[in-house]
Amino acid sequence: MSLKSILDHLVAHEERYITELCDYSRIPSVSAQSSHAPDLRRAAEWIAERCRLAGLTVETYETSGNPVVVGKTPKHDPKKPTFLVYGHYDVQPPEPFELWTSPPFEPRREGRNVFARGISDNKGQHLAHLIAAEAWLQSGAELPCNLTFLIEGEEEVGSKALYDFLPKHAKALACDAVVISDNGIPSLKHPALTYALRGIAAIEVRVDGPNRDLHSGIFGGSLDNPAMVLCQLLAQMRDKKGRITVPGYYDSVQKLSAYERKQMAKLPFNAEKYRKFLGVPELFGEVGYTSEEQRTARPTFEINGLTSGYQGEGSKTIVPSWAKAKLTLRLVPNQEPTQVIAAVKKHLQSLCPKTVKLTVKHGHGGRPYLVDPSGPLAQAALRALKSGFGYEALLAREGGSIPIVSAFKQHLKADTLLLGMALPDDNPHSPNEKFSLDAYAAGMRMSAHLWAELSAAS
Repeated sequence: MSLKSILDHLVAHEERYITELCDYSRIPSVSAQSSHAPDLRRAAEWIAERCRLAGLTVETYETSGNPVVVGKTPKHDPKKPTFLVYGHYDVQPPEPFELWTSPPFEPRREGRNVFARGISDNKGQHLAHLIAAEAWLQSGAELPCNLTFLIEGEEEVGSKALYDFLPKHAKALACDAVVISDNGIPSLKHPALTYALRGIAAIEVRVDGPNRDLHSGIFGGSLDNPAMVLCQLLAQMRDKKGRITVPGYYDSVQKLSAYERKQMAKLPFNAEKYRKFLGVPELFGEVGYTSEEQRTARPTFEINGLTSGYQGEGSKTIVPSWAKAKLTLRLVPNQEPTQVIAAVKKHLQSLCPKTVKLTVKHGHGGRPYLVDPSGPLAQAALRALKSGFGYEALLAREGGSIPIVSAFKQHLKADTLLLGMALPDDNPHSPNEKFSLDAYAAGMRMSAHLWAELSAAS
């Protein structure tokens, strides 16, 4: 049986798949709100039953939080490679309701788009993979691999239950690679493999001066102002060319290859449109890199918040007793969060005057992630994307972080391929979230090709 029969199966049943997408999206599985606990269980039951209908063997695991659903293709063949598809059935809160054109859990079809909370993030994306697996199984063709579907219900609130689940079930979830479609692509004509993610390190810096707020007229000028000291310290963390000045900050940074930069240059990007979208007078970034490279492939030092002194209405003439800043550092391969934090702390301490007390508190951290873009699995994924979407597939980096990817690497010893189907205007986490039915169909086709391509490359 040829792959064509599988693709024909997907076309023949498209309307049923759209109906199922809408049915799934009607379930208000909001993990952030305890009142939706019954809905979360209902969503777990829905996707578990859908896995059974696809021909998978299914087990639903109770956890400290929401259930984890695991579906597997029957008759595991140890001679074939195994691939794991990850997704989540929980969704973001829909508020504010007044900004929605239609109720968030009443899917509204408009042309080739369907609007509903969670339809793009992430119900539609993992459902496309499940449907492609069903097409393989029901067409009579022999899958060239074993498939495992791992669908959780706490991604939007931190995935605590899954982090506990992974080490306990690592043997049962063993695989050659993980496939995640919980991200986006530039356009339907620009499908892309996201092969790298930035990591993150959070820091809180506090400067303490006098033991209380002081009258700035009586005491000002005779002691250091903690707010001024903090601003002076932070101002020295970056130079005018956008380079971070912390000694050793770039020592372990893996340089972008000529191949990577060439691929990234193919991504559709208009600097002037980007500037207008951001609403800034002029763009700024590290000299020597494009805006796309700056926001996805270079390390950063960002001030997230500054707090000190009086901030109410009117003025209050004081020297504040303390000042505080929240920072996050976006990291790139091969930077280690602990090493970078230690370097920043040491640099701040070296610059801080003796007139104040400096405290640096470590926050959360996550390692950056990279799949070799020239490796066989990445190249196989690019071929599957091209076959599914009908256009040359590109390589992309993601400026954000997806911590679960590192957890899969740690516990399953497997690389992750990020094959997004969401479009830039899908509005995940925002009112009027939508999913393109063209992306849905292309994602199914891509997934149908993917198992043959990955199996051949393994």
